[in-house]
Parts: sequence; structure tokens; C-alpha cells
Amino acid sequence: MAKRFTAITVPWKELEKKVPPDQRVKFLAFKAKADSYFRRVQANPPELPKIDWEKYSKIVSNQAMVEKFKKEYEGYKVPYPEDKLSATIDEQWKSLEPEIIVFCANLDKEIEMARKELDTMKKLPKFEDMTMEMVRDLFPEQALDPVKNPTFWPHDAESQLDYVPDKPKPNK
Repeated sequence: MAKRFTAITVPWKELEKKVPPDQRVKFLAFKAKADSYFRRVQANPPELPKIDWEKYSKIVSNQAMVEKFKKEYEGYKVPYPEDKLSATIDEQWKSLEPEIIVFCANLDKEIEMARKELDTMKKLPKFEDMTMEMVRDLFPEQALDPVKNPTFWPHDAESQLDYVPDKPKPNK
């Protein structure tokens, strides 16, 4: 017979930390539904209620019927599905763990790079306070240089005199 769950084993606090803010309402609805299922299971006793068969055998005149009901009641077992997938899932999880660790390490590196970039952006003066000279000094590769490289407005590649469009690739 399958075991009865007597306590909630889901780490809701840890799970809640990982939920994005825009999904919080759905997460709370899911948690409420899971809690209601758990309460409904806990409201029922783990075993079938005990019946006083002696009392029924005294009241009912047909003893064969009481014995038949007793035999069927005590012989009834709630059919629980056999767990055939847990071992497969555990094997898949063990094979995926190294990939997950590598993926998380790569994400941590990207997060660190993004933090460094944010720190450099925070050190810049406010946009309102920047002058064109400051932009040229801070971002020389992106700044306009009218002396060495004059361009026409709107200063994109297609608006320049020496622009040559890419030839379309022939259809095969």
C-alpha cells in the first residue's frame, strides 16, 4: 500500500524566491490549490473506518449476508498505481546535473559581466549633464568625428555618399 503523506514536503519559501514578480499571482494560486488538496486528504482518515460486525450480526437476520459484506469490506484494497517512473526520472536528473552546473556557471559569469557594465554605466555623468565633447571622450568609437570622418545626417550607413547596397543573393 502507498504511504500517506503527513507533511508538506514542498519548500514553498525557496520556490517563492525564484518566482518572477509578474508570475507571483499564478504562483500563489497554485500554492493555494496545492494546500487545499493537502487539507482535503488530511481530512480523511488513513484507513477505512472500523465496523462492529458483531453488532450487525445480532441485528441482521441473514448471517451469510453479514459475513459476505465483512469479507468483501476487509478484502477491499484501494488500488494505487505502481511507481514505474521515479527511477527513470532520478537517472535523467543525475545525467542532467553536470549540464545544469555548467549552465549556471555560465549564467553567473554573464551576470558578473552585466554587473560590471552596470557599474561603469552608473559611474557616467547623467545624460542631461553630458556634452558632445564628453560623449566623444567617453565613447570614441561611437562619437561623430566631423574632421576625420564627416557624415551626412542621419549619420547612418545608407545615407552616406559611398554607400553600396548589398547585392541580393540569386535564388537557386
